[in-house]
Amino acid sequence: MFSVQPAAAVTNIIPSPPSINAKGYILMDYESGEIIASKNADDRLAPASLTKMMTAYVIGQEINSGRMSFDDTVTISRNAWSRNFPDSSKMFIEPGDQISVANLSRGIMVQSGNDASVAMAEHIAGSEGTFVALMNSWADKLGMINTEFTNAHGLDSTNIGTSPHDMAILSRSLIRDTPKMYSIYNEKSFTWNGITQNNRNQLLWDRSLNVDGIKTGYTSNAGYSLVTSATQDDMRLISVVMGTASQRARIQESRKLLTYGFRFFETDTLLEAHAPVSQQTVWQGAESELTATVEENIAITLPRNQLKNVKAEFEYQAPLKAPIARGDVIGQATWRLGDQILREVPLVAAETIERGGFFKRLLDSIKLFFSNLLGSLF
Repeated sequence: MFSVQPAAAVTNIIPSPPSINAKGYILMDYESGEIIASKNADDRLAPASLTKMMTAYVIGQEINSGRMSFDDTVTISRNAWSRNFPDSSKMFIEPGDQISVANLSRGIMVQSGNDASVAMAEHIAGSEGTFVALMNSWADKLGMINTEFTNAHGLDSTNIGTSPHDMAILSRSLIRDTPKMYSIYNEKSFTWNGITQNNRNQLLWDRSLNVDGIKTGYTSNAGYSLVTSATQDDMRLISVVMGTASQRARIQESRKLLTYGFRFFETDTLLEAHAPVSQQTVWQGAESELTATVEENIAITLPRNQLKNVKAEFEYQAPLKAPIARGDVIGQATWRLGDQILREVPLVAAETIERGGFFKRLLDSIKLFFSNLLGSLF
């Protein structure tokens, strides 16, 4: 809908991003979606348990649709038996167990349970394979162009892969589209079957950052990965670090990225979706004015102390003549920093304006004729 300029390209008064020891990484602002720092962000890498973020997203969307609730009960099959996952993370569920969706979600999101992931996949889609097709459909819809899932949990398999950029896209979607599901990522521990497991995201305990999610991942092929979201004042950042050498390294590298972003950048919402921007004259309509608006939140991320220098320009089509349907493009909003265009977005009609009656159209035609005539003279 609009073009995004890399935030670091706007000014050279900030230091370069820190050196990050990982196969690939990205630092993205949640509100604007702008990339603050990245390396190999579109390289396809093994996702490991980052896969469970999509499993959680699908669960959240099923709850959003009303087809399922957190209180629903799931019967555990032999396919989801924890014994099927030796030497890997699990919730320790057994065949025949009756477990709520809420608790299985915690088994997936807090304990990183491979068994819980299979249980929810079967409950939602009948089989894990069908659920994987659903995961990939959502990935396509979200624009995750470098992602393919082959199971619900992320253990290494042929063709499974994702990228740091795609994981950042999924993170924004989790936070925006499924907030009740996302809130579970903030829980520091969960007990099931008499076994208490701590959330593997150690940054939840970090006092230097306000971290409220998201997910760790590890296999021997993937290395140690971590997707993190943290807030400071009105700003939320998402970091994705994939393929580090150790648990400690994924924490350190994520902390470095988030600290850099919060220290040197800031984000402002320029316009909120559907908020009135201006009133515009409409000719030959049942109403003489309509409201101009934008269809989504427009935010911008810039180096600190640069937002005050941003200038906005609003241009409208003229003359505006009825009929005009809600959502029709009637102009353009542009934000500049010096000579650089930061954003260009369509301005649209907030309501529908039907054609006016015969005499209203006739009167407006006369007015418009003389208005154009005077404009040409002066």
